[in-house]
This record gives sequence, C-alpha cells and structure tokens, in this order.
Amino acid sequence: MSLESKLFRGDAKLEAAARQDSAHVLLGASGAHVLKIQSALMLLDDAKIDSGETEQSSYGSSTAAAIKAYKEKRSIINHSYQTQADNIVGKMTIASLDQEMLKFEKSESSRLCNRDENRSASANTIPPL
Repeated sequence: MSLESKLFRGDAKLEAAARQDSAHVLLGASGAHVLKIQSALMLLDDAKIDSGETEQSSYGSSTAAAIKAYKEKRSIINHSYQTQADNIVGKMTIASLDQEMLKFEKSESSRLCNRDENRSASANTIPPL
C-alpha cells in the first residue's frame, strides 16, 4: 500500500511503516517522519504535543500519548493479540492517519478554492452607488 496524502507520500520511513512490521515508528524515534506524524495528530485531533518534541522531531512521551489517544478514539487495535490501543505507529495506524490526512487536505484545498473564488467575485463586483 502506498501512502496517498501529500503530507506522508514519498517519505521512505512512513512508506516502510505502512508495509513492514519491522518498520513501526516507536517511542524514541526521531526525524522528519516523526514531525509529519506529529503534524497530522495536531491537525486531525488538535493533539497537544510538547514543543520540545516537535522542535526536535522526536517521538517522546507526549507524542506517544497523542498516538494512543488517536488509536483509542478510532479503536485501532490488532485484535489478534491486543485488548487495548498502544502507542506504536504501525500499518493500521499510518493507514488511518494517511486516509484522514488525505480527506483533510482535500477539504482544506476545497475550502481555500471557495474562499479565493468568493474573493475574486467580490473584487470584481462594482459596489452600488
């Protein structure tokens, strides 16, 4: 499965997380891929992630808590061996984040286009005398 959202697609580490269990994103990870996950959580769930973690693109305790909350809210659980959500970004989690980001990006793009169209229409309207 290839990731589709603009935020995630083309990121090798996130693409790997979508395909391989060995590529899960875990507590302690760092890099651009972590910052993308943090950004998605903040946009989609208004997650409160420690600024030190986002500044360093590090998967710390507040990122882990945000992932767990995201998964609990959506019941992202591998029922073959879990009874509750964890704080790991694996196949199911990255797929869910990606699909939600894709929808968000489309709605945001549509909203911006509508706003620009309204601006253009009002800019071209001659005010009444």
